[in-house]
Amino acid sequence: MTTVPTPVSPAEAWREMVKGNGRFIAGEPRHPRQDVERRGELVGSQYPKAALFGCSDSRLAAEIIFDMGLGDLFVIRNAGQVISDSVIGSIEYAVAILKVPLVVVLGHDECGAVAAAIASEKSDSAQIPPHIQKLIEPVVESAKAIRARSEVNAELDAGEVGRLHLRGTVADLVRQSEVISEAIADGSLAIVGANYKLLEGQVVPDVTIGNAR
Repeated sequence: MTTVPTPVSPAEAWREMVKGNGRFIAGEPRHPRQDVERRGELVGSQYPKAALFGCSDSRLAAEIIFDMGLGDLFVIRNAGQVISDSVIGSIEYAVAILKVPLVVVLGHDECGAVAAAIASEKSDSAQIPPHIQKLIEPVVESAKAIRARSEVNAELDAGEVGRLHLRGTVADLVRQSEVISEAIADGSLAIVGANYKLLEGQVVPDVTIGNAR
């Protein structure tokens, strides 16, 4: 039987994730709550500490990056962490039903979706398969926005495009979901948009909505 945990604030949930990431960076992970007993505890219920919406990139394994265990994170992923009805519905489930106090939107450097979006802006770019093109359209819009304020023929900075897309994703979550926006308004939820540095293993916050500090 799973013991119902004491509810924590958004700030407490984020601090625990930061500590876990710190252990991962230092090469001292604890690999908590990954044993046989934990599997048994979770058969009938789950009480995740946070929801995480991230890129599907194989290098972005959420539980490893934050040194979490089974049942700790409610994870939604797609290429480029692009908002969709299924993503919003999944996060709303985590917020309304599972009562998570925190949503983390996690991008990263060297993102293939960002690279594809930047490449698609070039006149000589190869045609992208239609389903991939449709998926990355919001990232393309970020690339276009960066292009509009850049010097002519300047090479787009992938980090800048990725950050703009991340901020837009966080804003869209709040704008499109009453469940999420109302939970932020009453103080029970916060969103942290962050970028993961592949080499360092570090998660760097970029934008916060609600009280996560």
